Amino acid sequence: MRQKKRLEEMLATEADLVRRSEDIAAYFELAREGESVDADLRSEIDSLRKTVDHLETETLLSGENDARNAIVTIHPGAGGTESQDWADMLLRMYLRWAERQGFHTVLYDYQPGEEAGLKSATFAVNGEYAFGLLSSEIGVHRLVRISPFDQAKRRHTSFASVFVSPEIDDSIEIVIRPEDLRVDTYRSSGRGGQHVNTTDSAVRITHTPTGIVASCQNERSQHKNRDRAMSMLRSKLYEHEMEKKRAATKKIEDAKLDIDFGSQIRSYVLQPYRLIKDHRTKTEVGDVDRILDGDLEVFMRAYLRMRRAESK
Repeated sequence: MRQKKRLEEMLATEADLVRRSEDIAAYFELAREGESVDADLRSEIDSLRKTVDHLETETLLSGENDARNAIVTIHPGAGGTESQDWADMLLRMYLRWAERQGFHTVLYDYQPGEEAGLKSATFAVNGEYAFGLLSSEIGVHRLVRISPFDQAKRRHTSFASVFVSPEIDDSIEIVIRPEDLRVDTYRSSGRGGQHVNTTDSAVRITHTPTGIVASCQNERSQHKNRDRAMSMLRSKLYEHEMEKKRAATKKIEDAKLDIDFGSQIRSYVLQPYRLIKDHRTKTEVGDVDRILDGDLEVFMRAYLRMRRAESK
């Protein structure tokens, strides 16, 4: 049924492209006859260009797990409140991006910073090609700005890391032995309301052979938190196995660098000038606010083009 739906969408898209092309041809014909159609023609061409860009992005998503949902984890680097605030800004950026895409997000775990920002956050992004798109974000992100926490108003550099793994459904078997698990419960903190953090309902599960940890605290029920944490653990263990198979390419391992100078994949400069630069694709955007508000497609598409070129 999923394949049928996908094929129907492809046919509908083709019919839409044909219709738009015919409309543009008709506008050109009217222009040749002396009609004033400049505004309408520009609008149609701009709309068609956006559609074609979106379709091109989809053609670049051919990886084994690209079509799956994604699980995203954000950690601040060294630097205390500065980096924790930057990590929270990244969380907002990705949540806004998912909203723009029409994707559904679920915040699984949120550990607030001591003064501001966050110590760690894990959330799911549910939507077609969520993992393929967000794979472009794996790595260290660097921010340069005048610190809102520095009374002397000095410029600070902050780092945060983003890791993404595909969400694995139950049709893929991941064997997890009960004796390999350590389950800890604790009181929830941060977002969630008064009922969430009044009991030890949060759950942290550690897979002792690999040291992989998954935790969830957003549900009132310890049972529900455990189920979600187990789902996250399956995803992380699957990705762990996939990483061993992809050892030749080392794409994910290469992104897991120290959260510090020289290891960033992208820099967000707010002072002394305003520019965002992706160091892998050399893509640069001056409209910083638009990007931080979740308009990430230009960077994602550039990364996917680079990935395709490298695979040839």
